Amino acid sequence: MTAEKHADAAATVILGRKVRPEMEREYEKWQEGVNAAAAEYAGHLGSEISPPTALQPDWVIVYRFDSIAHLQAWINGETRQRLLDIGEKYFDGPATQQVIRGGTQPTDPLVTVVVTHHVHPDQTDDFLDWQRRMSHEESKFEGFRGTEIFRPIEGLQDEWTTLYRYDNAEHLDAWLTSATRQEVLAEGKRFDFKLQTIDNSFGNWFAFEENGKEAPPPSGTKTAIAVWVGLYPTVVLLTLALSPLKWPLWFGLLVGNLLSSFIMSFFTMPYYVNRLLRRWLRPPPDEPPAKTNRIGLGIVVGVTVFWAVVFYAVTTRIWTLP
Repeated sequence: MTAEKHADAAATVILGRKVRPEMEREYEKWQEGVNAAAAEYAGHLGSEISPPTALQPDWVIVYRFDSIAHLQAWINGETRQRLLDIGEKYFDGPATQQVIRGGTQPTDPLVTVVVTHHVHPDQTDDFLDWQRRMSHEESKFEGFRGTEIFRPIEGLQDEWTTLYRYDNAEHLDAWLTSATRQEVLAEGKRFDFKLQTIDNSFGNWFAFEENGKEAPPPSGTKTAIAVWVGLYPTVVLLTLALSPLKWPLWFGLLVGNLLSSFIMSFFTMPYYVNRLLRRWLRPPPDEPPAKTNRIGLGIVVGVTVFWAVVFYAVTTRIWTLP
């Protein structure tokens, strides 16, 4: 369903950055410091860093504030400008920026495409008619999850912004490369556009509520470690539970992987990992990152050692696999 947003509700800025390959680790540490500084500003709801993937070529940084005014205070503030001057050495070219007022946050790990258009005021009605045609056609494709259209924001952004979401990269690619899309694009060729893809894998495994609003997922590094913390006991316990059935390896792995996916999504991540590592995955804005990282990694090491000792004792001292 297509929705055009007008209300001065929550405001989101999506930044795309090309980072020099040899400086990515230094950049990520610097960006975490920038996000911590943003958290000190009034109206801050959350920040997210998303590293490049096969689908998403740039680093993507998302800031969400409770209003355009508070977002502008951060974007145009002296603190951010000072930090940008310090971090200039990490960048390989200028950033891209899209600002969205209002909008919804999906609870599923969707692939989101952000498209910006320069539209002359006299062509607004034609542009909206063309967008409705585009949305109607893309809604026929498998995996489509919705479109949102956002007007320009006076004093901050001149472009129209459109978001459309698919459930995975394959379904998105089917739409992007389709003859139907090329036909509709040709009809609206006078509306220049820029396109950016955001990959949000594992998004529903890290759904936290902050002030009644869904918070963005943690960084890619934290995501990978947290998934590992939950995956290890899940896989070992499933292996022990299924081993008496003496299934062939190929079939046992088929069933085990299916069960582990369900257990991870509906139990391990929301009720074990997210609660255990909450302060590390979503640290309070006023707590130094170094402190939360020490505590979080200490918990990771502690629980991993605990499970390793338990499973060692179970499989070598108490019971051996058939």
